[in-house]
Amino acid sequence: MRPASPFAFVDGALDRADHLRDDPAALAAAWPRAGLIALDEAGFALADADAQPLVLDGAALAGGPGDDAVFLGQREGRAWFSVAAAAHAIDAPGRIDLRRAAAQWPAWQATLFAQARAVQHWRQRHRFCAACGGALRYRRAGWLGHCDGCGSEHYPRTDQAVIAAITDGERLLLGRQAGWPARRWSVVAGFVEPGETLEQTVAREVMEETGVRVHAHTARYLASQPWPFPGSLMLGFIARAEPDVPRASEELEDARWFSADEVRAGLECDWREADGEGEGIVLSSPVSISRHVIRCWLDEHDAARAPR
Repeated sequence: MRPASPFAFVDGALDRADHLRDDPAALAAAWPRAGLIALDEAGFALADADAQPLVLDGAALAGGPGDDAVFLGQREGRAWFSVAAAAHAIDAPGRIDLRRAAAQWPAWQATLFAQARAVQHWRQRHRFCAACGGALRYRRAGWLGHCDGCGSEHYPRTDQAVIAAITDGERLLLGRQAGWPARRWSVVAGFVEPGETLEQTVAREVMEETGVRVHAHTARYLASQPWPFPGSLMLGFIARAEPDVPRASEELEDARWFSADEVRAGLECDWREADGEGEGIVLSSPVSISRHVIRCWLDEHDAARAPR
């Protein structure tokens, strides 16, 4: 059995059943027993009184999949859709945001929510054709925006970003943004630019944000995570750098090197108490790949120094 992912929005991903997106009859037939999750305009999922997902049966909404419905895929033979709560006047005891869901819901349902939230965000911001300005109509079960005016087709956008554990061999480079809780620190991240390799992105972003020179050829891929805040794919790396003195930048109010012991202590702190008083640093939430790349660096650092 495959071990669980150490971060959110990966485990339990549906079979996206792409071939069904072009088969309205099959989707209509699957609708009565399909599972539905409902999202409000702000991207919150409707939840029950215990903050667990409110799951509806397709049979509860007559008429089959409407224009607001997005076919997410299949799980154990059951189709799953996301729908707009407002379009069906659906109400529930609660609303829950994606980060809370990642911490409280079963992994596969949090992954389902993340997929639905990312598609919703794209559709909310891509209602008109970028080529001619005409209104888009959604096809392929919600996954394709078609312009009747010029015939252009628009697909969901995913922004690739790197997130990297940067080391000088002994220490880990961490930074913090001005709006973060007082003790929160994390690794450097940034978006990939056109015409750039991922390794080049790691080197450029670290230089821009901290002034530290990374050896791009040392950048090594670790893992990836869909990050629907609002629609990114985070690509985790580890890389070596010169022991330059870090500096602040427009992105980061501070950047520093931290020892393995400081990082280890930061991982042991409760990430929810980063705003509280105390000594030392607090690192990212367990739902994020940032914590995973930090852990990978620390594990490799400790393994290299273990007695043989």
